[in-house]
Amino acid sequence: MLSEGGSFMKGMVMGGLFCLLLSLLGSFRPGTESKTEDHHHHHVKAPSKDELTRLSDSRVQELSNQVRVSCVIMVQPKVLVYWATALDTWSKHCDKAVFYTSESSKALEAIDLNEKDDWARLRKALTHAYENAGGLQWFFVAQATTFAIIENLKYLVLAKDPSEPFYLGNVMKSGELEYVTYDSGIVLSYEALKRLVHVFQDEDKCPERGRALWKMSEDKQLAVCLKYTGVFAENGEDAHGKGLFNSKGVNSLISESMKNNPNNVVEGCCSDMAVTFSGMSPNQMQVMMFGVYRLRPYGHDFHDSLVFNPPENSDND
Repeated sequence: MLSEGGSFMKGMVMGGLFCLLLSLLGSFRPGTESKTEDHHHHHVKAPSKDELTRLSDSRVQELSNQVRVSCVIMVQPKVLVYWATALDTWSKHCDKAVFYTSESSKALEAIDLNEKDDWARLRKALTHAYENAGGLQWFFVAQATTFAIIENLKYLVLAKDPSEPFYLGNVMKSGELEYVTYDSGIVLSYEALKRLVHVFQDEDKCPERGRALWKMSEDKQLAVCLKYTGVFAENGEDAHGKGLFNSKGVNSLISESMKNNPNNVVEGCCSDMAVTFSGMSPNQMQVMMFGVYRLRPYGHDFHDSLVFNPPENSDND
């Protein structure tokens, strides 16, 4: 009886330990990503038109002149067509656009970081952007496969203070970690980037070569390092609470809305002030460029209270 009882107790203990192990693994499983209502991140909203009307004309003009964006665009020769498309389309609207590559290409100009590891390459690019900020206070980190509307990004951060640690985008959750997704674009204020570059020097908190049992994606690595500096992911939204950073293209979002919101397709699709779209082909990006910047109904006047002037000497649309 004692032998049977001992075996039973051993089984109970082993079973309990196994369940605990599964629970721990489940909470840190890197592949589990989902939006959740039980979140802790903040929601950063773009100003409403009513808020803008309460500002004086001089203040509005001052803000529009102050908000300038440095675009950190990560490219590789294997996505050369996307690289060329980003160069020819949305990146022209950045106040400063620098392409960072894993290896040099004779076709297009970029800073060759001579680094194959994705996370190490991103660290080097962000450090270079910080050291060469040239007075710019907002940093937009994107892959060449992302399409961005920089003026809408400027509108989102218009009244935000870049000396505060903002880390914005499309927030997702993996286990207990909330992070901004890389494919939708990542926005960092000067203060957030400053803290990030400093923590890069601490190998215990932010190792260049990950020590985890599994390799974490760059966006999760970034969130982990930023958490050590007291900077947390914040979801970028319009005044109505709609997300501004999209991990899908317009065609996919409209198709989903036609299925889920057949009586109100446009409202159910995307925000009027969307900042990014992803998952589109280079040709679709060119079409987006036409629709966003060139197509205008004749005789229709636009009365936006803000004007974001193009970068000096740029050939943007």
